[in-house]
Amino acid sequence: MNRSPAIRRRTSFAVLVLVVLAGTGWYVAAQVRQARAEHAAPTQVEMAEGVLDGPHVLFRGTAPGDLYGRVAAVALDDLSGPREVTPAVCDRVDSDGETTVCLRTRRGVVTTYEAEVLDAAWRTTASWPLPGMPSRTRLSPDGLVATTSFVTGHSYAATGFSTETTVHGADGADVSGNLEDFTLLADGKRLAPVDRNVWGVTFVDARYFYATVQSRSEGRTWLVRGDLAERTLVTLLDGVECPSLSPDGTRLAFKHDARKPGDVTPHWTPAVLDLATMTVTVLDAEQRSVDDQIAWLDDVTLLYGLPRADEPGTTDVWSLTADGTADPAVAIPQAWSPSVVE
Repeated sequence: MNRSPAIRRRTSFAVLVLVVLAGTGWYVAAQVRQARAEHAAPTQVEMAEGVLDGPHVLFRGTAPGDLYGRVAAVALDDLSGPREVTPAVCDRVDSDGETTVCLRTRRGVVTTYEAEVLDAAWRTTASWPLPGMPSRTRLSPDGLVATTSFVTGHSYAATGFSTETTVHGADGADVSGNLEDFTLLADGKRLAPVDRNVWGVTFVDARYFYATVQSRSEGRTWLVRGDLAERTLVTLLDGVECPSLSPDGTRLAFKHDARKPGDVTPHWTPAVLDLATMTVTVLDAEQRSVDDQIAWLDDVTLLYGLPRADEPGTTDVWSLTADGTADPAVAIPQAWSPSVVE
């Protein structure tokens, strides 16, 4: 029995769809197998023991292979040298040598996020859930832990992102609640924008801190000085994001939105604020957009992470002089989220 042309066309189309689906399934399966093999392959980095016993920089390793995401350290006087790798796996990390805060993603049927406090032996001493993707963390000299998570969105360049920033004790106790609930004072007047976001805490001591507050309805992004005792955020300056206090306490490094008129996407350039004069120095020796909370290597050098354009998932930690007189240079290859431990 001859089939009609319409039936033959439908049959041929169905066969074609099955062939395409089979080919697509094979390709996806092959890519998954390749990704797993690459993840299981030995990470090609030079390693050493004893680095953690002296002054060092702790960071998240991003070299491909089985050590990807593991926290590691390089000697403070040999940043590009061999690294000691720890058991901890973190997205973001900060440490004073005795206590380490680790923000991590736990992937599974349901992906969850958490903050962990680790002791010098890398044992978990406290932990609490995070409401979304980890973004920023800082550990105070007095054992306080600040964390920022994306509740919606996954980038500060995105429209409509929302964050939650909190301060906990090293024992996991909630100290602040959501910093968005603090009283916001701008030019002495109380503001209560419903769309405010707070992120990028850097501690002065156990009471005071600096952070960023943004309100899209107000069209403002402020540097604020926070007070944990009074539960206030007092605005100091516009246009300061992700501040980081210098070791001598006199300056803040931050990312400055240097986009040109008409540009929609932010272009963040490192900058330094002198707290005594409130003078800003934009470090335009760095021409790339730096979406990171800058760390201070010492009183004259900044550290920050940048992704490699040609290697997805791999990042490097770069250095730049705080006065912008030298060009940026790779400080720690295949690294992210640096923390100086002296």
